[in-house]
Amino acid sequence: MIHKGTQTIETKRLILRAFTPDDAEAAFENRMSDPKVTEFLRRKTHADISDSRKIVNEWASGSADPEFYQWAIVPKDVNEPIGTISVVDRNEALGIFHIGYCIGSKWWHKGITSEAFSAVIHFLFEEVGANRIESQHDPENTHSGDVMKKCGLTFEGTLRQADFNNRGIVDACVYGILKSEWQNNTSVWQRLYNAALKVQNDRAVSPFIDAGGVAAALMTKKGNIYTGICIDTASTLGMCAERNAVANMLTNGESRIDKIVAVMPDGKVGAPCGACREYMMQLDRDSGDIEILLDIETEKTVRLKDLIPDWWGAERFRDAE
Repeated sequence: MIHKGTQTIETKRLILRAFTPDDAEAAFENRMSDPKVTEFLRRKTHADISDSRKIVNEWASGSADPEFYQWAIVPKDVNEPIGTISVVDRNEALGIFHIGYCIGSKWWHKGITSEAFSAVIHFLFEEVGANRIESQHDPENTHSGDVMKKCGLTFEGTLRQADFNNRGIVDACVYGILKSEWQNNTSVWQRLYNAALKVQNDRAVSPFIDAGGVAAALMTKKGNIYTGICIDTASTLGMCAERNAVANMLTNGESRIDKIVAVMPDGKVGAPCGACREYMMQLDRDSGDIEILLDIETEKTVRLKDLIPDWWGAERFRDAE
């Protein structure tokens, strides 16, 4: 495995990031002082913010360690931590990560925890190289089990009196998912969409340059994934996200694209612009067969040749054979 630590992960509604000391007040108000949340946790309900500050400072200090995984769950519309998701245990030899999570009761039943867990699963399997991800819950906390099932984990059994929390010694319902299962259950388009979301981060680089509003991810014929972001400048020197992803692919010695996704600033998928279509057509004689995602919900696709019919350069490829 290649440990990468608490890297920032972005989803449609959430930012998962490392804690900072400034998060102590929000952590206390939104979760750590909430007895509804701590009922099924080992950690006691905090009565004073100093208790939360001590723990948050420990988490913030640990974020520099590449083997430390403790994310603050930050909804984009709230802009402060409402919970946490973390690797609470792992087996290095077997590539196993055990995940724990919780969020403030105000945000329960909104799909937030499953959205965060799904993103962490993707990160650990694709980026770190995990082989198995597991979690467990108190049998009385059935909603936690619902999160695990929603994220694709399989119920593997109940260990009797194998855990403890603020209710005392309890049974543990164990769930797990293997990387091979996750890959089989997760569509290629969802993997590409998630890869694009991971690098999408709209920002001003300078008074002249904005970057990251649009992100793209492509899969090569060899099955490797490359990503890129758009770069918009005050002149015509910018680059679309699709071309940036292609440049990344070419830098790594590949040139044949199988599939490509472009994610717009609103999270929807869009077709490549005319320049990107032309750029990709010139890569390979079979580029017309590149599959392009048009809608993530329905996974509707189109072939590049259908977006650029009667392409002018086909004869040159034939002459080069």
